[in-house]
Amino acid sequence: MTMQEAVFTVTLCDYPGLPDPERSKAEARYARMLERKLGGCEQVNETLALVQDLEDMPPEEISDEAKQAFARWMKAARAAAEAGLQGLGESECCFFEVRRGPRH
Repeated sequence: MTMQEAVFTVTLCDYPGLPDPERSKAEARYARMLERKLGGCEQVNETLALVQDLEDMPPEEISDEAKQAFARWMKAARAAAEAGLQGLGESECCFFEVRRGPRH
């Protein structure tokens, strides 16, 4: 997938000293696992949009469907982080940032 085709972007943050090629591979592994767990690029983008919308919502207004989508996101993000960091070693504060891309 090229960046022009991407519906979302992944950035590995707070992992100092990691060479760019290794960083790119880690980000690609994360993105592939996220897509696999959620069902593709568009589903990643849609689920991320829903999760971000939940941040501003009072808890009593969150639907059961939204709660289930959030749980799916968290499970997928954990699996993606494991895949992304595979073979890199430990870094205590690193994380992957996922951003929605433009709609097609």
